[in-house]
Amino acid sequence: MKALLWCVLALSLVFNVATSFAFDGVQQVLISVGSGVVVIGSAVGLFLMRTKRS
Repeated sequence: MKALLWCVLALSLVFNVATSFAFDGVQQVLISVGSGVVVIGSAVGLFLMRTKRS
C-alpha cells in the first residue's frame, strides 16, 4: 500500500507541473486543484501509515 501511495504522490506531482505548462486559465486551475487534492490525500495516507519509532 505504501508503494502505491508513493507512486500516486510522485505521479500527481509530475502531472501538476505538466498541466501548468499545458493548460491556461480556469481549466488549469481546476486541474491543479484536483491533482493537489490527490497529492494531499496520498501524503496524509503516507503520514498515517508511518511506523512509530521510540
